[in-house]
Amino acid sequence: MNAPPPDLPAPDTPPPYVPPKVWQGNRANGGRFANINRPTAGATHERELPQGRHPLQLYSLATPNGVKVTVMLEELLALGHAGAEYDAWPVRINDGEQFGSGFVAVNPNSKIPALLDRSTTPAVRVFESGAILLYLAEKFGGALLPPQGDARRAECLSWLFWQMGAAPYLGGGFGHFYVYAPQKIEYAIDRYAMEVKRQLDVLDRRLATSAYLAGDDYTIADIAVWPWYGALAKGLLYDAGEFLAVHEYRHLQRWTDTIAQRPAVQRGRRVNRTWGQPASQLHERHDASDFDTRTQDKLAVGR
Repeated sequence: MNAPPPDLPAPDTPPPYVPPKVWQGNRANGGRFANINRPTAGATHERELPQGRHPLQLYSLATPNGVKVTVMLEELLALGHAGAEYDAWPVRINDGEQFGSGFVAVNPNSKIPALLDRSTTPAVRVFESGAILLYLAEKFGGALLPPQGDARRAECLSWLFWQMGAAPYLGGGFGHFYVYAPQKIEYAIDRYAMEVKRQLDVLDRRLATSAYLAGDDYTIADIAVWPWYGALAKGLLYDAGEFLAVHEYRHLQRWTDTIAQRPAVQRGRRVNRTWGQPASQLHERHDASDFDTRTQDKLAVGR
């Protein structure tokens, strides 16, 4: 009896990818961000960073990682910490501004956000959003951070670092393959959708028994997690709410809505935002009054 013929790929099916012994980058396969992705670090051009009058200089954009820091700074100001006044400058990452020499000097990893604290001599650079949140909490007397020796501090830091480890699966994994990859790959989307659903369940189970992630009090853990998973819970991230059935996570929804009502959160979301409704965009922030006078809708009226 003759064996059945092997299954043949459809005529338009590309051959399977076989990795070479030594990888060579192909920008044509890089998807939406091919123009800024590269396998090396360091500056690509000379560009000094602007500086304002406040000790804290923030260089960022209103992506989830950037929103963490602007929310933190606005929360500190709301608590009465006048030293948390800051200048916020947009870094247009799609234009490669994160590869300017001035930015690389503050963050050698060329990612937003980056903070320069000029209240000390020499000035202190802080990069990575989790490190910035922790630095600011400690700088301002443990604000939004439980005290040393308190079990809630360990819980807070555990959730803070959970976010640092979890979000790359959401953004670089699920978000990339669901939205940005040049072609839809079922295996990749299913792999990361499963992981993101698991993460949402982790949060939902925690928030079923706790008002906030570290307990009864709002902390830097919530500030770190909310811009990513709060936006996802409301269908605002990757337009994936229906696909991931985010409505099922009702405890996460409650937590998301509670945090969204905080005035400092509402202000922080607008800082360094360069897209969306004009009233939601405050490209630069140098004073509290900018929220009333310098959003894009106000500037358009004055032109």
